[in-house]
Amino acid sequence: MNVLPPIAMLAELTHRCPLACPYCSNPTELQAAQDELDTETWADVFRQAADIGVLQLHLSGGEPASRRDIVELTAAARAAGLYTNLITSGIGLTPRRLDALEAAGLDHIQLSLQGTNADLADWIGGYKGGFERKMQVAHAIRERGIPLTLNAVMHRHNLDDLERTIEMAVELGARRLEVACVQFHGWATINRVQLMPTREQTEDAKRIVAEAEARLRGVLAFDFVPPDYYSDFPKACMGGWGSAGLNVTPNGTVLPCHAAETIPHLTFENVRHRTLSEIWYDGDAFNAYRGTDWLPETCQTCDRMEIDFGGCRCQALALVGDAGATDPVCRKSPQHFIVRDIVEAAASEDASDFVYRGKELERLGRRCQSKQA
Repeated sequence: MNVLPPIAMLAELTHRCPLACPYCSNPTELQAAQDELDTETWADVFRQAADIGVLQLHLSGGEPASRRDIVELTAAARAAGLYTNLITSGIGLTPRRLDALEAAGLDHIQLSLQGTNADLADWIGGYKGGFERKMQVAHAIRERGIPLTLNAVMHRHNLDDLERTIEMAVELGARRLEVACVQFHGWATINRVQLMPTREQTEDAKRIVAEAEARLRGVLAFDFVPPDYYSDFPKACMGGWGSAGLNVTPNGTVLPCHAAETIPHLTFENVRHRTLSEIWYDGDAFNAYRGTDWLPETCQTCDRMEIDFGGCRCQALALVGDAGATDPVCRKSPQHFIVRDIVEAAASEDASDFVYRGKELERLGRRCQSKQA
């Protein structure tokens, strides 16, 4: 198989975060601060990434600004020749720190948005005062002219505010808005009933985004990620497993996607023990679902075989119990009924309190649910 080099890398610098979003894509078993790669090891990983062809580096977390060395890491990425995007909640980004990041060569900031007002945003993020702080940071970013993307994770509790979300993106000077309907991995799986939008909300969102794209062409670009469970066909996992990008976790484990560690029969290698190039090209886990030879029979005879590559391996595992199965989101999947049943069940259940990211908040959420029951 001819394996092309990756073009993007997500560096999960830490799982530490002041927010506790109930849809966080971090694993439910968070990695501890003492296990994180140090500054120089990350800098070496950035150099290795550039050497094998990576162009875009996304500095993420948790909250990457929780790292005291975030400015040094940004400078190291710039020195490696990488286009560097900081994915952040904004918490921890003071004006002085923004100035230092800009001076270090930061190219772009992607700012998360939990809601369009303080009550909604602080409830979803589990952090009182988070919205006010985020707005201060957004204005500071605009004042400096740093290119900004607003990342709005949408679900049943904020999707009705989509039009206001679009207005806010324009007001804050964002160049791009990600309308990212929640994907059910990590903490979102625990909160699926609480987060699942209705079909009506989903159809309204498609219409609103289409109208806004036409109206704001040249002002605001859109990335729209519709809910998987209401789609006829699945999304291609990372553009195809091991084909375009890779993730590195806080402790240096290298993954084809952020949820890949949920697949128990795969062993993922670490940059502490093997080079990024060796892991990308020769790693068993990266080659497990690469290309199309491994695809199940349903997909082998489908004209979408090289469009969605059978869909998401982690979603197939979570819903069917088999990472090698056709993603059950696909209407051609023999297990598509599982998705239909989930959608119907979510529509008939009351959305109880969130189970928040983090062990203390998780216990609090479960106590709230118990009281409601």
